[in-house]
Amino acid sequence: MGLGREQEVEIRKPPVFEPGEHVRATRHVRNDGTYPGREIGENLVRKGDVGYVRDIGTFLQQFYIYSVEWVDRGTLVGMRARELASLDRPDTASDIDTQGSER
Repeated sequence: MGLGREQEVEIRKPPVFEPGEHVRATRHVRNDGTYPGREIGENLVRKGDVGYVRDIGTFLQQFYIYSVEWVDRGTLVGMRARELASLDRPDTASDIDTQGSER
């Protein structure tokens, strides 16, 4: 019907990461205006930063959002699974990408 590309509903499967899991950022993340106290466009997380999953939520009843504490930066940022790689389970790090993006 021309509705654009359909995206997989992630929440039909279990979350990729668990609270307390040690993760690494696979992409740079900038403030899109939803992070309070920071300028729009300011870097919140850099590729390679290391943190811990603190909580798991959902967005639009479709995607998991992982609340990640970036200890060195002192921030808590919501991340998608494709933006993270597990350091506790390195054998699964390349299987995380759900949208066919860079691995």
